Amino acid sequence: MKKVIIMGASSGIGLHCAEALASRGVKVGVAARHTAPLEALKERYPDFVEYMSIDVTKTDAVRRLEDLINLTGGMDIYFHVSGIGYENPELDPEMETAIFETNTVGFVRCISGAWRWMRRNGVRGQIAAVTSVAGTNGIAKLSAYSASKSACQKWLVALEQLSRNTGAGIRFTDIRPGWTDTPLLRPGDRYPLEMTLDYAVPRIIEAIVRKRRVAVIDWRWNIVVGLWRMIPDCLYVRMNLPVSLPKH
Repeated sequence: MKKVIIMGASSGIGLHCAEALASRGVKVGVAARHTAPLEALKERYPDFVEYMSIDVTKTDAVRRLEDLINLTGGMDIYFHVSGIGYENPELDPEMETAIFETNTVGFVRCISGAWRWMRRNGVRGQIAAVTSVAGTNGIAKLSAYSASKSACQKWLVALEQLSRNTGAGIRFTDIRPGWTDTPLLRPGDRYPLEMTLDYAVPRIIEAIVRKRRVAVIDWRWNIVVGLWRMIPDCLYVRMNLPVSLPKH
């Protein structure tokens, strides 16, 4: 039976993916800073869920990740969902760096830990991660969020190359959702091409099962991203994109 570890599973995509997998009899280890939703998931699926409190911004995150892997009985797939985002047009430096600490430093810390565990244990597994369509280019109101996601996307490309060059056999899946109805969005606002979790999560799981290298969720956003990439910088910087997230 496949064993999946999900980092950032207390709400949104992570929690819904964990429940979908556990309900199908997949052994899932879930982690987040806040454990109440994880405890509730464990109560519903006691034979298929293990959980642990992990803060990806802390230096003990990798050690605690390995503890969760052991508690789960191993790991075939590591799925990193943890992330934050909010508007910061005033460029408060503490707010900007906090986003990078979670979305990029925490991302690198935990995925490096998952990679090293797989290599040490001879597991030719899979590492999947949620980045975002926002990583396609910088977004004025979401400067740190969009840049942090872009950095993650490039890093995953490098790791895929490293896996192939070293014969590690570890596969990578970069999940890039468009706007999805999660706690990340501003409550009550309407977003372009917004998706429900019931719509997005099955497509995310399918992309992981099929071991797709990059999966833009969904096909409409795939078209938007393709067009987005074609805009030259000299025009792009003059645009005012209609996007927003809650202010911190």
